[in-house]
Amino acid sequence: MTIPQTPRTGRILDTLDVDRSDAGYREWLKEAVRRVQADANRSADTHLLRFPLPDGWDIDLYLKDESTHPTGSLKHRLARSLFLYGLCNGWIRPDRPVIEASSGSTAVSEAYFAKLIGVPFIAVMPRTTSAEKCRLIEFHGGRCHFVDDPRTMYEASLALAAETGGHYMDQFTYAERATDWRGNNNIAESIFRQMELERFPEPAWIVATAGTGGTSATIARYVRYRQYDTRICVADPENSCFFDGWAAGDPDVTCDRGSRIEGIGRPRMEPSFVTGVVDRMMRVPDAASVAAVRALHGATGRRAGGSTGTGLWSALRIVAEMRAEGRRGSVVTLLCDPGDRYLDKYYSDAWLAEQGLDIAPYTAAVGTLLETGEWPA
Repeated sequence: MTIPQTPRTGRILDTLDVDRSDAGYREWLKEAVRRVQADANRSADTHLLRFPLPDGWDIDLYLKDESTHPTGSLKHRLARSLFLYGLCNGWIRPDRPVIEASSGSTAVSEAYFAKLIGVPFIAVMPRTTSAEKCRLIEFHGGRCHFVDDPRTMYEASLALAAETGGHYMDQFTYAERATDWRGNNNIAESIFRQMELERFPEPAWIVATAGTGGTSATIARYVRYRQYDTRICVADPENSCFFDGWAAGDPDVTCDRGSRIEGIGRPRMEPSFVTGVVDRMMRVPDAASVAAVRALHGATGRRAGGSTGTGLWSALRIVAEMRAEGRRGSVVTLLCDPGDRYLDKYYSDAWLAEQGLDIAPYTAAVGTLLETGEWPA
């Protein structure tokens, strides 16, 4: 398009003026932001639970229980941040759908916030997503759009946004920047505030798992900003490329199938995974994740999802390492979402047999650690 130029003459030049302000939209926007912020005010902070270890070890293990959010998962924080980010950037508009590529928990939380501000929501997800998560998305007014290949979720989401005039939220790009990592009651600030009166208030390690990478980025940046010595470990499941991409320093790494541990693990290195802030990574076998989450239930009576097991397995290995080296201190990991969403998966022996997963050796390893304080060779 050619832009007409104002001729240079001796007279006063006219000013080009395009005013796109919309009083009706701004009133809608103010109300939408108010509703999202009011949800945060109504939500009490989540609990920090102790995993039972012998006092004589001088090592404490904690789980930040994110399952107590209104939508039951860690992703409630992310969804709130993404909605505020999208609203304040002018991307989310009245009556236009919000679309997200998600394997479940993010979609559940985003469906909740979409309903809260009165816009439609469409979740693009693998056909293998648990039935309970799909039910929860629909309960909050969302619609499920299934794809057979998890690698096509991004393209399908973009196509739906173009077709409907909606906004593709794209958690895998914006998760690391939508949350204020300096504080503002983010998950990192909450953990350190709750640890203040513990005997080892500054954790030696915080273990996170990566679905978008937003949580690990928020915690790691906060640690650096506050000048703590805490190290950040990211646990990655099978069929995910985060570990390989981080270890090799290769952002183009991909894998050819989706993760069995819902909510974490990706077939590509997502833009929101900030590799430079991660101190350590572990690749955790899926059978180990299931064994750990069942051990959590046995030790505390709490059921959690598979991603919690992935992080807990890594945290227990760090505890064993600290004990072997005679170090005192604390370790924190996350309880990401409740196990009742996965009764037909991680708590089903039939599902384990169908998947060819043998958790017995990993269950025995956790048992040996808790009984003897040593990790089996």
